[in-house]
Amino acid sequence: MTASPPTNLGRLLPVILIVALFFLWGVANNLNDVLIAHFKKLFTLSDLQAGLVQSAFYLGYFCLAIPAALFMRAQGYRAAVLLGLVLYAVGALLFWPAAGAQSYPFFLFALFVIASGLAFLETSANPLIARLGAPETASQRLNLAQAFNPLGSITGVAIGSSFILSGVAITPAQMAAMDPTALAAFRASEAAAVQVPYLVIALAVLAWAVLIRLTRFPAIATESDVDEGVGALADFRSLLATPRLMLGVLAQFFYVGAQVGVWSFLIRYAQVAVPGTGEHLAAGYLTASLVLFMLGRFAGAALMGRLAPLPLLIGFAGIAALLCVVAALVGGMAGIWALVASSFFMSIMYPTIFAEAVHGLGARTKSAAALLVMAIVGGAAMPAAMGFVSDRAGSILVAMLVPAFCFIVVLLFGLRARSRA
Repeated sequence: MTASPPTNLGRLLPVILIVALFFLWGVANNLNDVLIAHFKKLFTLSDLQAGLVQSAFYLGYFCLAIPAALFMRAQGYRAAVLLGLVLYAVGALLFWPAAGAQSYPFFLFALFVIASGLAFLETSANPLIARLGAPETASQRLNLAQAFNPLGSITGVAIGSSFILSGVAITPAQMAAMDPTALAAFRASEAAAVQVPYLVIALAVLAWAVLIRLTRFPAIATESDVDEGVGALADFRSLLATPRLMLGVLAQFFYVGAQVGVWSFLIRYAQVAVPGTGEHLAAGYLTASLVLFMLGRFAGAALMGRLAPLPLLIGFAGIAALLCVVAALVGGMAGIWALVASSFFMSIMYPTIFAEAVHGLGARTKSAAALLVMAIVGGAAMPAAMGFVSDRAGSILVAMLVPAFCFIVVLLFGLRARSRA
């Protein structure tokens, strides 16, 4: 008796489940932007110390990207996705005891575990989408799939703004003046605010893992590459000698650093640029940024039906750099809206750099994807650099020159890749 061919739903369901991963890691990524503002108040942190939220998070990407590629080599895409979802859920569950202990290092460790899981998800989902179709349309296809990522980002900020940020504005001087009992109660309440949201996230992620485990996937998602040698350490050594890929890794490092840096400090920037801006209003600017980012993804995918990806990348990077310079030098509402608008032009950068960097690599795409995911560690470096600049200059506005420089690096990658096309 022969097996019946899969129905249209049977062919579509695996795609839906994988595209949804872009949503899930968007939730985690942009909850960090809210956590920075929350932890800065809870633990009375400097901008540099608050930036360690992103440093701990994106360090997980750096450390686990190559192990994720090697795991995929042995077990296939789906197994890597399942392990990534389990790690994501474990990290989210760790927020409960971290809140009970009111320990900033414990929170940073929990974020590292979440990011370790996301390293598996991004290392598997991005190349899988890139390879499901013609190579010449990989950038367009990946931009379309990545358009679901900002939906998760918006959801993450909404969760954080509604359930984590209390809206209580309190200065370090006011905290110092509180009696010990009142201060302990305040800190316990603020710390506990993260427990339920992260518990719900953990349960949702585990439920998604069960769905993926029970769903039939095509062979490309379940087969290992051991016989082909894909993902072997020798393969990584050969990729290090591939100029286009290594330039893409460098561009991805600076792009992710710029994106994470702008979003991480947007709430803080709004409160400084326009004194008296409340937490919830400042979080609203971040939500507006993410909406523009999502619209940019869809617009970028549409424009790539008419324009080549690299010229579009060059133009968007130049405009984003200019907007960050405006934010650094002008300030006020003009600076806030310049940062918000920059998100539209960031939108196509990650998937376009990714697709253009792995173009023509064929079976080595999995290993190349690991190197590109490692470059996400730029999200650890640049917020810390921006925090350092802010602390030294005495103004978060000046720190926006850091992402401006990063976007110029992306522009140079586009020019160089285009000349070699």
